[in-house]
Amino acid sequence: MTSISFLLSSALTAERLSWIAESLKYFYINIHPDALRHPSRDKNTKFRFFITGDALYSLHEEETLQIWDLILSLPSVCLICDRRELDLRGLSVSSLIMKFPGLVFDQKETDQPDSWSFWKEIIRVCRQIDPDSKTLGYLQISSPYMNRSCQYSLACLQAVVKEGISPELYAYLDGVHVTHNNQNPGVFRNIGTGFQEIGEIARSTNHPFLMLACGRSAAARGYNTWDGGKGTIVSACSIEPCKIRNLNAIVYRFRDSHCILGESVGLIDISECLATGRNLWENKKPTPPSLVIMITHTPYGTEHAFGGFAFAIACAHNGIATRVIFLEDGIYSLTGTQTADPDDLFFNMQDIVNAAGGNKNLELYAHMPSFHKRNVQKNPRMNAVLDIGPGELANLLFSPPRGVIANTQRILFF
Repeated sequence: MTSISFLLSSALTAERLSWIAESLKYFYINIHPDALRHPSRDKNTKFRFFITGDALYSLHEEETLQIWDLILSLPSVCLICDRRELDLRGLSVSSLIMKFPGLVFDQKETDQPDSWSFWKEIIRVCRQIDPDSKTLGYLQISSPYMNRSCQYSLACLQAVVKEGISPELYAYLDGVHVTHNNQNPGVFRNIGTGFQEIGEIARSTNHPFLMLACGRSAAARGYNTWDGGKGTIVSACSIEPCKIRNLNAIVYRFRDSHCILGESVGLIDISECLATGRNLWENKKPTPPSLVIMITHTPYGTEHAFGGFAFAIACAHNGIATRVIFLEDGIYSLTGTQTADPDDLFFNMQDIVNAAGGNKNLELYAHMPSFHKRNVQKNPRMNAVLDIGPGELANLLFSPPRGVIANTQRILFF
């Protein structure tokens, strides 16, 4: 069985849902056509969408709801909603549950030890994807309090340690702020204290808690106080479990096979793809899981585009087969001729992208429908980035690069 799961927490636009729907249709028509011809033969769910946070609003807005109707009409698709976040927003999916019985879930969590919960269900699926792993990681890229996503990473890793799995947190970009000590929010849950409590529970149950913060991100935000010269950075303003390290230390954890979640991520079980050619690879050494990084933000308004691309380069340099796809507003990194002022220390994304072209383990793609929607064109000098359409996008998402011998492909949104 091919298992494909998405965890989505940020606001879902009609554009994003549209290319997701197109990719699913392509999967069933071109990659797995038997599911359309004989839907009764495979009762297992292939696509799971875990929806929390502001992504839940897409289940009510007319334009996005129509796309969800299309997605849920495809075979072997289910939608799991975070009931706590629904209740917080005063939302209900009862009409969707009635329209698609057995495909939409919003069970309420109770205080009972064996109670169903949104995060426990995600962990259960992760265990199916990687049964032998005793670790689950979470990539945090947003700051606490300004962004509710930190509540999700905290809730996820609390569930992880309660399930007897070792939790890992990777703090990158503004995510390093979750590691600051002496947090004292007046009206919010204390995120720093929450992660310290996870560390205490993990120690008491002999499940180590690894909490890594990117050294470059931390230095830019004033966290570094001393560097030992060997990648060991000491900070006087970070909580005890946190270790500030070079980005390569975080990327090295991505070489392992355990599931890694985040604010908006995908986990693609590619074991079925490998099984079709088992005689070609069964005697070869396993490789790190492949990675797809979706650049969806404009290049200069926030650090998302640069941070995502820097993460991709680091992964490629560490032997991870990495694909970068510029789509949605991310295509603005490739439009026009971008020139930084000579006195400006700010980066030029186009120079960085062109310099990275041709790197081993790194492939670059531009989603042409995103250009058409915005009535712009790609700079013809950006020839390191290959143009793709809906079919190529689906293949990149659901099929591993050649030479990858792993059970999982990860998808990260920046």
